[in-house]
Amino acid sequence: GGSRMTETGMSLGTPHYMSPEQAMGEREITARSDVYSLGAVLYEMLTGDPPFTGSTAQAVVARVVTESPRPMLPQRHTIPPHVEAAVLTALEKLPADRFATAAEFAEALADSGRRLARTHVSAAFVPVPGPWRRYFWAAAGAALVFLAAGAWGWIRAVAGSRRPAAWQYVSLGDSAALTTGSPGMALSPDGASLVFKDDRQNGRLWIKRRGVLDPTPIAGTERALNPVFSPDGEWVAFVADGHLKKVRAMGGATITLADSLAGGFGGAAWLDDGTLVYVTPSLQGLRRVSDAGGPSSVALPEGNIAGGGGIGMPNPLPGARGVLFVDCSSTCLRSDLRVLDLKTGKQKLLLDDMIEAWYLPTGHLLYVRRDGVALVAPFDLGDLEIRGPGVPVLEGVQVDAPNGFAPLAWSGTGSLVYMHGTGSSTEQTIVRVSRAGAITPVDSAWYGEFNSFALSPDGRRLAVSAHGANGENIWIKQLERGPFTRLTFGGTDRRPLWAPDGRSVAFIRDSATTSAVYARPPDGSGQDRLLVRIDRQIQEATWSRDGKWIVVRTDNASAGAGDLVGIRVGGGDSTPVPIVASPLTELHPALSPDGRWIAYTSNQSGLNNDVFVRPFGDSSGGRWQVSNGGGSQPLWAPNGRELFFLDGGGRLIAAQVRSGATFAVGDLTPLFDASRLVQDIFHTSYDVTPDGRSFVFAMARPRGDGAAPARLVWVENWFSDVKERLKR
Repeated sequence: GGSRMTETGMSLGTPHYMSPEQAMGEREITARSDVYSLGAVLYEMLTGDPPFTGSTAQAVVARVVTESPRPMLPQRHTIPPHVEAAVLTALEKLPADRFATAAEFAEALADSGRRLARTHVSAAFVPVPGPWRRYFWAAAGAALVFLAAGAWGWIRAVAGSRRPAAWQYVSLGDSAALTTGSPGMALSPDGASLVFKDDRQNGRLWIKRRGVLDPTPIAGTERALNPVFSPDGEWVAFVADGHLKKVRAMGGATITLADSLAGGFGGAAWLDDGTLVYVTPSLQGLRRVSDAGGPSSVALPEGNIAGGGGIGMPNPLPGARGVLFVDCSSTCLRSDLRVLDLKTGKQKLLLDDMIEAWYLPTGHLLYVRRDGVALVAPFDLGDLEIRGPGVPVLEGVQVDAPNGFAPLAWSGTGSLVYMHGTGSSTEQTIVRVSRAGAITPVDSAWYGEFNSFALSPDGRRLAVSAHGANGENIWIKQLERGPFTRLTFGGTDRRPLWAPDGRSVAFIRDSATTSAVYARPPDGSGQDRLLVRIDRQIQEATWSRDGKWIVVRTDNASAGAGDLVGIRVGGGDSTPVPIVASPLTELHPALSPDGRWIAYTSNQSGLNNDVFVRPFGDSSGGRWQVSNGGGSQPLWAPNGRELFFLDGGGRLIAAQVRSGATFAVGDLTPLFDASRLVQDIFHTSYDVTPDGRSFVFAMARPRGDGAAPARLVWVENWFSDVKERLKR
């Protein structure tokens, strides 16, 4: 169809076929280097393996430079001796000891009577029977013509790899726009195709091919997140509706590989052994599945994260050696870089507080800091250790720190694509969403970096936890378009909740190892008043309608944490009372309006998080599962007759519930797709208006603070730039 096999700057070769001088980075590369590559390919054609192999690219290069190839006759005795001698001459370490041209090489292959200075006959020769000789030479001649044609493209690719890096801004046209609020970008292994997520058309994936003006949509990828190419570039895997799926890059039917995994901050890594490692819905574990589908296995057990946060942004190491991932805590206010050793199942910390990381074929780790600076550092694949200081190679990467990812993708050919800008790529605005899914901004002139929020009992005010120059504090927003006033000054205040009478706002204040719940009148008068203090980290809190109880959720980390604990407030015994405490992880406590029931999220049904209801204050009472196949973040309707939650695909569901002497779950009605809205898997991400007719969410949008908009940058021959920076 007129497409080309090679293009400038695109390498079809690998270290197995590089001459020693090319592997060493010599500037003078002659035709004798191409003779070496022809010899390497012919060696593999005749014996079945390249002259040098190894578990990593570095190992192959080391053998190319220091070792001699194994004799061929012991591997296949029907090879004529003069053919072996010709091939091994072409593979000499010094260019001067090889054939000067491909013509000389061809002549030596065809001349059975020619004796070369170097022979490696080390086993008895069994001659090819006469009738077969003409077939052998016909095949050898055809192979040499093919290799010569391929070598020309390879020579052009090698020349391109020594060219300086070429930088350019790229437009995706008017039909689609790259999302900036969620992970949604992947570059094919040959560097020729960019797959990206578009939020404007039901969150589909699109593909932009180099040399083609406009991108095209990929059918069947609605609500997709975390795209990643297969190692051969034929497939694209992605997360949608809580499932891991794949589709051919050229288009076709989608195939489900695994159920029950986390998208967004979670995602999956496609390894070069034909498996994918993906993040479980709780963000607390990793599982592994074949790229053909089938049962999955545990790669990292649930709740076994050494850093105590949530797992996200997994990226593969070559040879299926391991997986890089980010350990993110407190809505990614901090995110540490870790590596999982797939051979031992152990993990280790690599770098403190980084956004995302990848392993480059140059033998370096590429990682991005929160300030948008990308660095490379030498990385030992054997010990999974960084072996030197980081060297800056990119500035102005448009990171999304609140969500813990960097919109950046690269290929082994040296192509690089990233969003260029300053600061976070997005900010948040607060919106109302009707039961039918209609979205209306609360105040179009109001936006920022919001951690969490809560509506007042009368629905006229919003308590907001917001990031700022002085840390994280609680602010009060008068609805709809009233002022936004700072309430607290602790610098570590978050997760606001209103007193049932609306006369005070409670919030969680963190210290180094513990948390406490304080309260203050919403007009800022008076002093902070201590309500609850326990010796564990508090992550969420809810206040009973009668004002007598506060239920907190503890920790985010290991198995046995994440318990729900009740504490009496306003007098009486304040001893913490376990409400739901188990070796599993419980999240999102929500007390019913009549105070009789507590809804919460738990992974007790298996791999999925699901919504459950229990009697409040009666740990021996029954337990009812509300969601089916995935659910989280329950909130009660003000009248107590509905229980809302988010399903595994990010839809808001209304469950009809009945409570009398016992509890019963009725119909589950999907209301709208909330996957475009901000969802924090660890904390409740929305609130219900007092009339139960609409909901309040945060929604990401491009920054509106006057900063220059982020732009997509496409770089060719980027490894050349990296090499130059490493020399400085």
